[in-house]
Amino acid sequence: MPGEDNKTIIGKISYTNAWPVFHYVDPAALGTPADMVAAVPAELNRRMHEGSIQIGALSSFAYAEVADRLLLLPDLSVSADGAVNSIFLFTKVPLQQLKEAKVALTNTSATSINLLKILLEKSLGGTYSYITCEPDLTEMMAQADAALLIGDHAIRASWSNTEYYRTDLGQWWKDWTGCSMTFAVWAVNRDAVERNPEGMAEIADMFLESKRRSLSDLTPIVEEAVSRIGGSAAYWKHYFTNLCYDFDERQQEGLRLYFKFAYELGLLDHVVVPELWNEKRSVRVKK
Repeated sequence: MPGEDNKTIIGKISYTNAWPVFHYVDPAALGTPADMVAAVPAELNRRMHEGSIQIGALSSFAYAEVADRLLLLPDLSVSADGAVNSIFLFTKVPLQQLKEAKVALTNTSATSINLLKILLEKSLGGTYSYITCEPDLTEMMAQADAALLIGDHAIRASWSNTEYYRTDLGQWWKDWTGCSMTFAVWAVNRDAVERNPEGMAEIADMFLESKRRSLSDLTPIVEEAVSRIGGSAAYWKHYFTNLCYDFDERQQEGLRLYFKFAYELGLLDHVVVPELWNEKRSVRVKK
């Protein structure tokens, strides 16, 4: 269902990791009427699920939950082939000593939460209990043996933390599986494609053009990150260039493995076969 006045609603992840794909997106410049809303992944996920956002970014796990209603946009993701630098598990003891621990989870993204469960239960082994908290490292560690933070909360905590061990989930996944990890995808509601394929294609093209322009010159995005969040220009330039915004076979392979493990652990109740939209037909991601 479109938004008010039949406008298409575009979902924008508010975290810095998605900024390059959104920096040059201007709904007012589109031929199709559209508005853009920015929120943390959990809110975007909910609205994509219910259909009040028709196109945009959402966490990979949230896509999997309702993959039958959505199509993936080609060439767009937030992925890391190793360290992601904004998804950290903070622990009171070294990781290998963590078994049987109580883990405080952030309440802002299902993808990272379930990635951590996969890594703990399949890679590290052991039995864990989980609590959900607001993303505040001090408060989380007062209640648990370990704490998961993502996005800008994780970045800030990584700058100030001197007390706890820190594990980058992207690097842990790469070390264990050898694969890239895709944390967020761009998707479009299947009904919206049927109603307005030209409009959805125009928005998808604007995402791709924003990505291209941003990655060709990161200066304005780096300056905004320094102004809004802190840190140095060198830090943010490395952060953005380290991430991958493509969705090629390398990223698709890692995402399929993540979905497989999530299904095996009962985190997903169905096998997920992602489908890409190429403006003319949907294409199943290779098995």
